[in-house]
Amino acid sequence: MAKCQRCGKGPQFGNNRPWSKKATRHKWKINIQKVKILEDDRLISRRLCTSCIRTLSKA
Repeated sequence: MAKCQRCGKGPQFGNNRPWSKKATRHKWKINIQKVKILEDDRLISRRLCTSCIRTLSKA
């Protein structure tokens, strides 16, 4: 499932609006990466969005 396991961010829905203003439905998927993080002194595999991965690397 395309959902971040840390922040819960998922896909967003909306309309494509070209120059002709013809609205067609569109789904923007988030960038999910499978990473291994250190949690309670053990490696855990998680599916995180790239903004959460960047936040974890800062800490």
